[in-house]
Amino acid sequence: MHDFLLAKEIIDEVLKIAKERNLKKISRVDVKIGQVAMAHDGHDEHIEDISIENLQFGLEGISHNTILKNTKFNIEKIQGDYWKIVSLDGE
Repeated sequence: MHDFLLAKEIIDEVLKIAKERNLKKISRVDVKIGQVAMAHDGHDEHIEDISIENLQFGLEGISHNTILKNTKFNIEKIQGDYWKIVSLDGE
């Protein structure tokens, strides 16, 4: 579930960047991800180690009906409790 929520956050951010840069197609997105703090359902925030496989699945599912449907997401695990988009290729 958390992998899906994180995937949605990442997709939303990539779409925002694409709109700001007036990109119609994104070919590649590089993401670095550590352990992510997630707060949900009224529970306190907690740190969760995200599964790269599940995250990749979520990204593909959510991006299916967007300009990101053919985007290659490269995910790298890092130390820390955050995620960030490192680079984005598009036109």
